[in-house]
Amino acid sequence: MFKKVLVANRGEIAVRVIRTLDELGIRSATVFSEADRRSLHVARADEAYCIGPGPSPESYLRIDKVIDAAKSCGADGIHPGYGFLAENADFARACIKSNIKFIGPSPEAMEVMGNKVAARKRMIEGGVPCIPGTGESVESAAEAIPQAEQIGFPVILKAAAGGGGKGMRIVHDAASLEEALERTRSEAAKAFGDSTVFLEKYISGPRHIEVQIMGDSHGNVIHLGERECSVQRRFQKLIEESPSPAVNEELRKRLGQTAVDACKAVNYEGAGTVEFVMGPDQEFYFLEMNTRLQVEHPITELVTGIDLVREQVRVAAGLPLDRKQEDISIRGHAMEFRVNAEDPAQGFLPSAGTITAVHMPQGPGVRNDVGFYAGYEVPTIYDPLLGKLIIWAETRDLCLSRSQRAIREYGIKGLRHNLPFHAWTLEQKEFRKGNYDTHFIDDRFSPDLLKADSRQEDLARIAATIRAYLDRDRIVIEEGMPRGPWKWVARQEGVRGR
Repeated sequence: MFKKVLVANRGEIAVRVIRTLDELGIRSATVFSEADRRSLHVARADEAYCIGPGPSPESYLRIDKVIDAAKSCGADGIHPGYGFLAENADFARACIKSNIKFIGPSPEAMEVMGNKVAARKRMIEGGVPCIPGTGESVESAAEAIPQAEQIGFPVILKAAAGGGGKGMRIVHDAASLEEALERTRSEAAKAFGDSTVFLEKYISGPRHIEVQIMGDSHGNVIHLGERECSVQRRFQKLIEESPSPAVNEELRKRLGQTAVDACKAVNYEGAGTVEFVMGPDQEFYFLEMNTRLQVEHPITELVTGIDLVREQVRVAAGLPLDRKQEDISIRGHAMEFRVNAEDPAQGFLPSAGTITAVHMPQGPGVRNDVGFYAGYEVPTIYDPLLGKLIIWAETRDLCLSRSQRAIREYGIKGLRHNLPFHAWTLEQKEFRKGNYDTHFIDDRFSPDLLKADSRQEDLARIAATIRAYLDRDRIVIEEGMPRGPWKWVARQEGVRGR
């Protein structure tokens, strides 16, 4: 087993990985940028190393700086979390070259599955159902239009190296294809350094279903059920649940076996996610594979009772999976709500500022994976994800009720956030019935639905300030960090009258 692992990430995922390392008795180290000096993951780790300025290309994406930090602290393993270098084959090779174990799949598996064109070819060869589309990249409208007409509109343009909802565009007719192709190629080049784009048939009324898998170096691969990820905005997930309300036991077995087959086709090791798009007829097609831990992994942990980070570490240490497929069962229902620093009442515009107060929900079945605290200044240069509220209950109905209660309890002051959107979603009949697809937000949500609530929040904040003045209160909040180099004291003093 590892003696020390460097967590090459930030925010809530870095904190989450550090906690499992602590339970395993493995010392943790982490890296941080100058903008993240006061971040929670820095305080939680046993050791922390600054690797550069705030912008990620100068810090978190610098392979050389991350490797140097690992060498300096004597780490024998690196956990990449998700995002940043998590699916970078060159980074995995740099770890191998430095005799540091990369806690993830092989560089070869990442290269095959990380490129959508290559992954599609490999899946077709392995007999995995794929959406009708081009097997090769398309370079021009003259080339793309006849192919799109043969596939049948609508089609979707995808960046071969894409991910995170970037480099994707739906096209409904030939007249708009040329402009859409140029924009998608440009976006892909900027985001991924690769302008390769291909075409697929766009499935109407689709649900986004993904299957969690785990493989080891001994040839064993198992799946841990599916997750429903159809509440999306611009291909970015906002709410996930497991199991999917659209999947029965027979379909679950077929999805799971298909995901296992896909992983065996590339000799996959570690945690990964095989993603499918499923039509109203419950026919499903391979979409892509994420060769890393997913943001939504906690809901799988709650319904299976398996710590996925612990399994990642064990597998990376060369140990075989300690469970077989027949040992896996789904218990109860779980939902995850991504807590983002963005204002849904203003078209989900990013929100920045200092979090002045926090009250996190507690109680049975409530889990908070967060990377913030009262007094934390949210940077503007990273993903707006602050944390995740994860709810478990014995049934989906109880999970819905528990989620509503938890969101009513949740309080974040100092900046705008998307908890009002989650509260709105939980009131919608279609969502409560489990009858929704990836168009749910586009078809039903409007920022105007929350603007009244935003005004009420402003009035409530003004009223609280007036009360503090009249009552001449003084509130002192002290938050001590159990580990790490700092302890912070956040003070909020009411105005005293003469």
